[in-house]
Amino acid sequence: MKYEELAYALAEQQKKFEVEDEKPVNRELIERVIMLLRLNMPIFITGVRRCGKSFLLHLIKERLGLKAGQYFYIDFNDERLTGFKVEDFQKVIDFLSTEGYEKGCYLFIDEIQEVGKWEKWIERIRGQHPILITGSNSKLMSKEISSLLTGRSLNAWLTPFSFKEFLAARGIPQEAWKSSLEARAKIKKAFSEFLATGGFPKRVVSGEKIIVSELFENILYRDVIGKFGKKLEKPIKEASLYLLSNSGKNSSIRNVSDAIGIKNQLTVKNILNAFENAFLFFFIGKFDYSIKKQIQNPKKAYCIDNGFLTAVGFRFSEDKGRLLENFVAIELKRRGREIFYSKDKRECDFIIKEGIRVAGAMQVCYELNKENKERELNGLLEAMDKFRLKEGEILTYDDEETIQNDGKKIRVIPAWKWALQ
Repeated sequence: MKYEELAYALAEQQKKFEVEDEKPVNRELIERVIMLLRLNMPIFITGVRRCGKSFLLHLIKERLGLKAGQYFYIDFNDERLTGFKVEDFQKVIDFLSTEGYEKGCYLFIDEIQEVGKWEKWIERIRGQHPILITGSNSKLMSKEISSLLTGRSLNAWLTPFSFKEFLAARGIPQEAWKSSLEARAKIKKAFSEFLATGGFPKRVVSGEKIIVSELFENILYRDVIGKFGKKLEKPIKEASLYLLSNSGKNSSIRNVSDAIGIKNQLTVKNILNAFENAFLFFFIGKFDYSIKKQIQNPKKAYCIDNGFLTAVGFRFSEDKGRLLENFVAIELKRRGREIFYSKDKRECDFIIKEGIRVAGAMQVCYELNKENKERELNGLLEAMDKFRLKEGEILTYDDEETIQNDGKKIRVIPAWKWALQ
């Protein structure tokens, strides 16, 4: 593209980036990113579209106290850069030198996956600038990128607001519940809302449900259907609805294949991979010490945000337990936990692996009552026996107690309290 057109777009982007009109909600991931910056490697910040990656860059700029000329921002999602090609990267360097940017200024690069062969440019300038890159495709975190950059890059994953961040956005103090029943009631009410609405920043700030349903459509068409073409539009939509409606349930390739009527299981596998690459869904497998069996075992699907479940999939009143389980799955992933499920005679929702050992087992149910208590306990105890664990957890909406069983300790914890730990 012409240098004049590029320079005009870049100048406009700098002005917009300097003044952020979103409500300033501190993101928990910022501490990790600031720490990683000390290692002087490109940092990839990935996550589903509209989860706040661009705003995180703005927060980092503010936290570092960077002034004009000390940082440069470019957004490849800008339609004015649609014609950007690999040779235009040199024009970006020319822009930096002619517009008075400091040598070694910070580079904030948004949605870089929109440009082909970008990794060659990053490889060339790496070490000359601190580089932070965002993207809405999980391939940016893949081994392929690590090999292209000779292993010298770092990754950070951003989700929509956590419950802590949701409370911050609503101006609700997180610690007050410990000393005030009124504050406790307010937090529980907020948690009930959070389970139903999810944490996409614009949804949280505006309260408009349509924002989430339109975002889901946008991601579906842009990041999934766009990769396969209109021919598979209908089955891809059906597959997404199937996964939304079966959150936390077995979503094997065969099950999805039967549901959407596509016999070619390789095509179905590619569709599911595209969902995962776009961060719409993530999948957890049944735990097995054999890696081969882990790969072959059926997987469970979870959605990246509860707002998608209620805006597109099902109503909050239909199954609060599944919304709670989906929330716990997101939070465990957000905390960087390696998670599986366990199933022999009975099932345990989450197995937490640390290194080569199983470090925890967790069950999730909306409330523990006479009808389900034995089932939930037995599923958890079976996993605890199998993995030789002395302690386990059951997360509920508001039940709280400690259960001793044959030398094993089971803590029943309200999920909202667990989320604030």
